[in-house]
Amino acid sequence: MGNAGLPRSCHPWRSSVSSEHESGFTGPQGAQPTGGHDAVGPAPDRTAQQPAVPSDGVPPASPAGQPSTAVPPPPSSYPPPQPPAPGHSADYAAGPSADYAAYPPPPAHSAPFGSGGTDADRSAWPPPGGHPFGAGHPVGGWTGPDHPGGSSTDGRGPRRKQGGLVALVAAVAIAAGGIGGGIGAWASGGSDSSSTASSTTVSSTVDKAALNRAPTSVAGIAAKALPSTVTIKAEGSQESGTGTGFVYDTEGHILTNNHVVAPAADGGKLTVKFSDGSSYAASVVGRAEGYDVAVVKLDNPPKDKLSPLPLGDSDKVAVGDATIAIGAPFGLEGTVTTGIVSAKDRPVASGDSTGAQASYMNALQTDASINPGNSGGPLLNAGGQVIGINSAIQSTSGGGGGNPFGQTEQAGSIGLGFAIPINQAKWVADTLIRTGQPVYAILGVLRNDNYNGDGAQIMPSPVQGTPAVTPDGPADKAGLKPGDVITKLDGVPIDSGPTLVSEIWSHRPGEHVQVVYTRNGETHTTTVTLGERKGDSK
Repeated sequence: MGNAGLPRSCHPWRSSVSSEHESGFTGPQGAQPTGGHDAVGPAPDRTAQQPAVPSDGVPPASPAGQPSTAVPPPPSSYPPPQPPAPGHSADYAAGPSADYAAYPPPPAHSAPFGSGGTDADRSAWPPPGGHPFGAGHPVGGWTGPDHPGGSSTDGRGPRRKQGGLVALVAAVAIAAGGIGGGIGAWASGGSDSSSTASSTTVSSTVDKAALNRAPTSVAGIAAKALPSTVTIKAEGSQESGTGTGFVYDTEGHILTNNHVVAPAADGGKLTVKFSDGSSYAASVVGRAEGYDVAVVKLDNPPKDKLSPLPLGDSDKVAVGDATIAIGAPFGLEGTVTTGIVSAKDRPVASGDSTGAQASYMNALQTDASINPGNSGGPLLNAGGQVIGINSAIQSTSGGGGGNPFGQTEQAGSIGLGFAIPINQAKWVADTLIRTGQPVYAILGVLRNDNYNGDGAQIMPSPVQGTPAVTPDGPADKAGLKPGDVITKLDGVPIDSGPTLVSEIWSHRPGEHVQVVYTRNGETHTTTVTLGERKGDSK
């Protein structure tokens, strides 16, 4: 996220500087993606490659200067991500990790969105020529739905291209009042007591019919959705921030981004505020760093306020469909913006300031204004149904080093926002509520981030004792060998390691995917049954 013009993940708005994190991919041996600032954007150039990461480790963060991944609208304050990627960096540097595609993570993101800033900053970035995370990282992926429509039934979502996440660091101070009062004083107190008539005529009647808003209008949809959209404040020992979330069910569960609650994940304090001003303490139910999804639950849920937002079907979303984003950008609660679906299946990698693993998604791209603090908020369709979770943005603002935004610099929307498809988010949320931990699909190989050609290459040899292809793993059983270059996965072109991870995580464990690869100049096709990895890498 250090490069200007690169997409950043939307982090919670924070008063302190927040860093972006990158996501890696899951390894077959329990390796898990590390959390970090979210960054969304096109896959990083393969020219900048990183060392391979062990199968059970997290891919190293992308080097500074590389395009940042999309940044989710996180809390206002997150620590800057590790270089070279604006997202998760520490885990990636560890070495190749099985089932994760190694490539440098996106640049660090600034503070998350929100008044206090809890969302981890993330920035979207196109994957460099080389994999954003270090070579040898395990490869993983997931699916996210794109289309609005009836209630979602499939946890998977459409493949996504690289996108940018949004992250903001500086807190926003807003001064209001004074102007109206001054005008009033001038109009009444400043006029002569003998004045009798006004030069303007005020109608004493109001056309009530003209003020009625149809339920399907933006005003009608916002009026219904705002009471179910909440502002989340996360306070930790090191940082705090503010992001957004929305009522998921009548049991008191709130769906949001992982980078929004990350600051309070370890013994911190979570406060959920409804649109009427009432606040409630909450606890984390489960977090999925690789997917950048989290579920929190109100400690004493108020039954009269738990009206779940209806979920749409992101698989049915079409480019050009209308979108409505709701959140607390820069701490401005209840902000409503509109736009359209600009693109689908946009591969995005992101990370947060906590140094957690990177996140990958096939995002929905929208031009609805999304800023720090919007992270975790709902992206609605024209029917008022949730089709995605706002998570990152591409921004022209940037900085140098590990903290591109700094404490006072803030990045804003340029019309490139990214959301996690709700079909995928729903599957992840239900898994977190049921088991408390995420589950990732894995391929069982180490990715070579130093590969400069098209596609994603499997490491040609073991890395630090870790086999390039996990013995008896999904890829091994399908006949894939060290050095093979994967060019397509289920018909989707693979142009880099990050894209491969996004595609893999777009699927569920146990699903069969067709893999096209080249070996010694010849093209081959095989079918792989994806493996499973539970939990996130530590």
